[in-house]
Amino acid sequence: MTADTIPYCPEVFDGPEMLRRAQAFEAEMNARRSVRHFSSREVPRELIEAAIRTASTAPSGAHRQPWKFVAISNPELKKNIRSEVESEEHLSYTKRMSKEWKDALQPIGTDWRKPYLETVPWIVVVFEEVFAEDEQGRHKNYYVKESVGIACGLFITALHHMGLATLTHTPSPMGFLGRMLQRPANERAFILFPIGYPAADATVPDLRRKTLEDVATFLT
Repeated sequence: MTADTIPYCPEVFDGPEMLRRAQAFEAEMNARRSVRHFSSREVPRELIEAAIRTASTAPSGAHRQPWKFVAISNPELKKNIRSEVESEEHLSYTKRMSKEWKDALQPIGTDWRKPYLETVPWIVVVFEEVFAEDEQGRHKNYYVKESVGIACGLFITALHHMGLATLTHTPSPMGFLGRMLQRPANERAFILFPIGYPAADATVPDLRRKTLEDVATFLT
């Protein structure tokens, strides 16, 4: 059965306006940085809701939308998450990670300590829905990791666009997040996002992104 359709008529711009918009958006996103020094300044819930709605506009395999966003502002829960994260990260940095891996991270200045997980007003954990379940039974989801990854990219973009900062964090293993947040068995933690304003004295590594020539090939 073919799905119902509706007209799709996006606004069309002339060439110069398209280029202006493209360059302005590129400049805006090029200013984005991953932040590890956050302010405790309150962030209204409606901003988190708006970012999640934006993320949920992402394309997904068979339009299954296999993502779940769990937004946490409860101080005790954030404290418990930090404790579990630091426990796993300490094991990673002292026993699991190779010297090559730690050397690669050295310029960024990360270690197992994650105090910002208690400082930030919000932690959002994104879960991938491996399969769907309802009263009719179990249903397969398609291209789950690809779909959830795209949604997370839009989530980061939305947060930056509204003036908030975040960091992609994937403590390994992440199974404790499902248990702590009482998620169903069909969901697996994908990325943890601390979200807030940068601290007044926040700094970020002076990194350089790869050039267009480094990342793109044009076959004409």
